[in-house]
Amino acid sequence: MRFKKSYWIGIAIGAFILLVDFAVYYRTPFFIPLIIVAITVTWTQYWVDFFLENQRSKLYEAKFLEFVRNMTSAVKSGMPISRAIVHVSRNDYGPFSRFVRKLANQIEWAIPLHRSMVNFGNATRNNVIKRAISTVIEAERSGGNMEDVLESITQSLVEIKKIKLTRKANIQSQIIQSYIIFFVFIGVMVVIQNMLIPYLGGLEQGVSDASIVSGFNLEEKVNINFSSLSSFILSVIDWFGSLKGILLMLSLVQGFFAGLVLGKLSEGDLSSGLKHSLILMTTAFFVMSLSQGFGG
Repeated sequence: MRFKKSYWIGIAIGAFILLVDFAVYYRTPFFIPLIIVAITVTWTQYWVDFFLENQRSKLYEAKFLEFVRNMTSAVKSGMPISRAIVHVSRNDYGPFSRFVRKLANQIEWAIPLHRSMVNFGNATRNNVIKRAISTVIEAERSGGNMEDVLESITQSLVEIKKIKLTRKANIQSQIIQSYIIFFVFIGVMVVIQNMLIPYLGGLEQGVSDASIVSGFNLEEKVNINFSSLSSFILSVIDWFGSLKGILLMLSLVQGFFAGLVLGKLSEGDLSSGLKHSLILMTTAFFVMSLSQGFGG
């Protein structure tokens, strides 16, 4: 996806929230959570466009199936495939119509069919459509029966659509369960961080031994130092070795990979899991940082 000028609106709002955060909420429990809010607002437009593009890709697959069906009917009536494409391009395929009309225009301009079809598939940026177009091109080059080829493509697209819908329906309950499990996990992390560790802190001998053995800074409260770049980097390194850093990173890692798994199971590709990862990681960062601030 290309960077759009409209993204500057989100960047400006995020920068404003960040300035207010530093000016008003510095050294308060809301400081880190508001940084997360600022970052989220900054990239929200990009992620929304990314997910809308995925939705459009799925719509293209549905409209492409309709386009192939119409083309099959035209070929069965005796039209050559190039003439059939021009004929069915007059139909309305919604957002997909612009690709079909461009394909028809290229054919009318005497551009070779295989090149026009390749351009058509590349313009949609959809792997399912590209594979189907490759099959049509090879059949046209080898002189195969286009009716049988188009019918096979139609059947293949229908089966792919059924498999995706069935998989998504079957995994829906598991997605809900995974979200509930993750929120329970975050709750457990908050309880460990704000209740269990302070309680163990009273057991001086046990906590002291644990700190020595682990090598991590589990007792000392580490604050991020913004006075200079070197101080900031050193304080962040110290923070990663503290209890708060460990628990927060553990929550983020859990959210990231849980989201990827959900996307892979429900829609069959990891890119679809990014939306789940984004939701889980943002929730984890916000809840953990806010609870850390109030927990001292």
